[in-house]
Parts: sequence; C-alpha cells; structure tokens
Amino acid sequence: MAATGRRDSSAEQTGLFSSASHYGSTESSGEHDRPTNSNDTNHNKPNILTPAAGHWVSANQEEEDIRRKLKYFFMSPCDKYHAKGRKPFKLVLQLLKIVIVTAQLTVFGISNQVAVTFKEENTMTFKHLFLKEYDPSSDDSFAVYTQQDVYDHMFYTIEKYLTLPETTVGRYAYVYNVGVNGSALSLCQQYYKKGQIDPANDTFNIDPLVVTDCIGVNPLSVPQTQLTSSYKNFTLKFHKLINVTIQFQLKAINIQTIINNEIPDCYTFHITIVMDNQAHSGKVKIWLENKAMIRECKDPSVSGHAESYTRVAFDVAVALVCLLSLLLCGRSLLRGVVLQQEFVQFFKESLDRKVCWADRLEFINGWYILLIISDIFTITGSIIKIGIESKTISTYDICGILLGTSTLLVWVGVIRYLTFFQKYNILIITLRVAFPNVIRFCCCVAVIYLGYCFCGWIVLGPYHVKFRSLSMVSECLFSLINGDDMFVTFSEMQESSTLVWVFSQLYLYTFISLFIYMVLSLFIALITGAYETIKHQTQESIHITDLHAFIAECTDAPTSGKFRGVETSPCSFFCCCDRTTTYEDVLLVN
Repeated sequence: MAATGRRDSSAEQTGLFSSASHYGSTESSGEHDRPTNSNDTNHNKPNILTPAAGHWVSANQEEEDIRRKLKYFFMSPCDKYHAKGRKPFKLVLQLLKIVIVTAQLTVFGISNQVAVTFKEENTMTFKHLFLKEYDPSSDDSFAVYTQQDVYDHMFYTIEKYLTLPETTVGRYAYVYNVGVNGSALSLCQQYYKKGQIDPANDTFNIDPLVVTDCIGVNPLSVPQTQLTSSYKNFTLKFHKLINVTIQFQLKAINIQTIINNEIPDCYTFHITIVMDNQAHSGKVKIWLENKAMIRECKDPSVSGHAESYTRVAFDVAVALVCLLSLLLCGRSLLRGVVLQQEFVQFFKESLDRKVCWADRLEFINGWYILLIISDIFTITGSIIKIGIESKTISTYDICGILLGTSTLLVWVGVIRYLTFFQKYNILIITLRVAFPNVIRFCCCVAVIYLGYCFCGWIVLGPYHVKFRSLSMVSECLFSLINGDDMFVTFSEMQESSTLVWVFSQLYLYTFISLFIYMVLSLFIALITGAYETIKHQTQESIHITDLHAFIAECTDAPTSGKFRGVETSPCSFFCCCDRTTTYEDVLLVN
C-alpha cells in the first residue's frame, strides 16, 4: 500500500508538470498525465475523481467539449496557433502598440521639454530683469529689511518694465488692458483696515479686515516723452502692511520649435512680484511667480516650411490602434466571463458541485485590465496631444502624465509574455505570492512611519529646514531609510534649544535603527521567503484545484486537430492577450 501511495503521488506530480502545467504544450498522453485530486475522495457522484480511478470517469461528449474549450482558453498563443492555425494577430498588435506608443511619447517628450525649458529660461530672465540685485543662490531667502529698500525694489521693477524694449535681449511685447482701470501694470498693497501696534506698552488694536489699494501704470506710446512719475507717489502703510504685489503680462514667441519642424508657439506670461510682510518680523520676502499660457499664433509664416499634418495623423493612428486593442481586450474579458458561467453551470448541473472563487477568478485575466487602462490613457492623451499640436489647448502636464503612465503600463504588460518561460515566470510568481504579505506589512509599518512624521514635523520643524512641512518630513525620513543624507540631517540641527537637540538625536537614532535594521530586513525576508517557497515547491505535495484537474484530463495535443472545431465563446475572433496557466499559477502559498 505504501508503494502504491508513493506511485500515486509520483503520478500526480508528473501530471502537474505535463497536462495541467501548460495545457497543450506537451505531446504526452496516457494515465500518467492524469492527476489525482485527493480532495474529491469523499464524493460518490459520477464524473468526478475517485481514489480507485484517479481520473474523471463516465465522460460524455458535452464534458469533452467543455474540457477542450477550457484547455484552449488557457493555452499560450503558440499552442493556439498549432491548435487552430490562427495567426497571432493579437500578439503582433500588442508589440506594434508598444513601438508606436513609445515613439509617440518620445516625440511628445521632446516638444514638452522645449516648452518647459522656454518657460523656465524666461522665468530666470524675468528675475534678473525685474528683481534688484537678484542672486540665484539666495532665491529662497531673497528679502529686504528697510523701508527704503522696499521702495527701491518696487520702483526698480516698474522702471525696468517701462524700459523693457530698450534693455532686454529677448523680444517681448506689452499686454494692455489687463491691470487696474485698463492699465498694463497693477501696483497694489494689502493692509489691515486698522492697525495700531505699541510694543512699548504691549498693546495693539487691529481690525483684521484686509483693504487693497491699487494704481495702474501704462508704458508710454512715445518713448521720447518724459516718463510718468505718478507711481512714485504711491505710499506704503508699513505699520499695517501685509504685502505689495506688482502684476503685468508680457508676450513672446518660442521660435526654437522650428528645429523640431513645428510651428512656433505664442506665449503670454502672467508675472507677479510679491513683497511679503505678513509676518511683520522686519523681513520682507520677495519672490517672482510666472505662469505661461500657450496660444496659436496668428498667420504663422515660416519660409520653406509647409504646414504638415504628419504628427496629427500619427496620433490618430495611435489612438485607433489603442481603440482596437481596447475592444479586443474587453471582448477577451467578456469571453472569459462567458466561459466561466458555462463551466460553473456545467459543474452545477452535471456534477452537482459548486466552483470555488479561486477557480472563477482564473477566467479573469488581470493583464487585460492593465492593458485596457493603458489604452484609455493613451487614447485620452492622444486627443489632448492633437489639441496641443493644433494650439487649441496647452495642458502639457496632463498630457504628459497620461502618455507617460500609459507607456509605463504597456511596458509592464510585456512581463505577461515572459510568463511563458518558466525561469522568468518564477520571479513574477514570487512577486505575486509575496504581494499580499508585503501590503499587510506596509500597512503596519505606515502607522509607525506616520507617527514619526507628525512628531518630527511638530517638534523639529522650527529648528530644522528639512522638517518645515509634513511632506518635507516624509521625504527626509524616506531618504534616511535608504541611507541618504544622514550626516547632513544630523549636522543641520540647530542647537538653540538643548532639550530639542537631545530629543532630535534620540528621534533620529531610533528611527534609523528601527527602519534600517528591522523593517527593511523583515521586508526583504518576506520576498525571500516567498521565493524559497516557490523554488522548492516541487519537493512538497501540491494541492491542485478542481478546474486544473478537470482540464488536465484532456490529453489532446494542440496539433491533434481536435481543437479546430472548438469555439470558446461567440466572441472568439481576435481575442487578445491570451495567457498560459503555468504550474506556478495553481499554487496556494500561505
């Protein structure tokens, strides 16, 4: 009996590697290809596994048909080609989509880089033009400390604006009727309606209602005429001043796009210079903000350059290919659901048994969902890109996010084809098996991590530049976990408060020790444990589900010709992204 048990176990494991492993990738047949499902020994119904027979018995034609449908559904594209002689159009479509989507992203990336560079360079130009004694190294700390300096910087900005055509190297144009009273430039100050502060007597009387006082300044149409000096009579109320703002707009044309064979873009820069005195600490911070609007130029003319619709046609082609892929993937999902219902109904009516949810989910391929999301992003991004190229919209950031994410998902989808090779598949299955435990572990660690973030933000924020905001704290702690900027983080801690300094040392040492020596080690151990489990799984008794045991009974080879009359569902034409269920797919790892 013991020898018989060992032979049965050996036969079961052999069956797992042959029929149930790749569903048609082997040419072997016979009793040794039929696995024994030990979970079915307590059932006495017909057409189920029994210890005596070791396979499904009393199979009728209907059972064989649905078994062949299931086996064909889980075949690889190569086996499906041998089974029905159909060319792998779906595989070719996905490979084509990878190429054209990547090419589209590359073309858009070049255009986007030109646009972003032009905006950043103009922002730096405006800072040097309109900010007095501007130093790029002190951009974040650029400030003045006396009333005269505030007036000097304010008047300097306006004078530079009025003389811009004679001083700047670039080609800029004023925008009129955008400021106060139809002016080109708006000079405004915001202050409290009532503000009396007497530090000597420790008294104050403030009305928090904010009042805004503005005047408009226009560039003169005749440069030889004496410049107006009305803005120099603008008096600031420093005792209750909140901020001073100077707002104006300038137009420019980005002609460097001609290098990329594109029509130049017309830009409108919305420039705001802020002198912030909200803290009333004696330090008035100064910064410049620049927002760019891109519009289509009027009557563009480039010598020797005819208007080309090549890029628009290419974007339309990409959108159509992705739309076809979307329809095929959606139909494949529908086909899987239809086949699942057919299989569930067969088990219920013929065998009087229920199909577990694990077997039902085998029919829902996650790669289809991934590709559908990628196709939706690509189609949406292509439509926005066409609008950008036609100069009707200028949402470069949204288009970049959509196209970049879609390209990422498309390339991730390549992993699916690597699952057809066992040596690559074991790594992918390791990630899939370890993923649930990793997510649960990360949820537990996130609680501790957030606790350190809030503590560091509240306690160390006033004394350390890397802890000034919650997002900066999270970035700093994540860098510490990866061993980055450790000494700098310790050394930049101010020692103005001894108690806080001691607390910071305890805070940093405990965080680094906990997360580097414990959390990261446990994180790696989870993935390593999953890999070792899968690597040595052949040495253990593997549980096989009813679905795979049922399919493994079909010993017909793909080249037998018996699959040419099999239709898995009414929508079997051009299904995309079919997959092979490998030996690792049937594992249940705790």
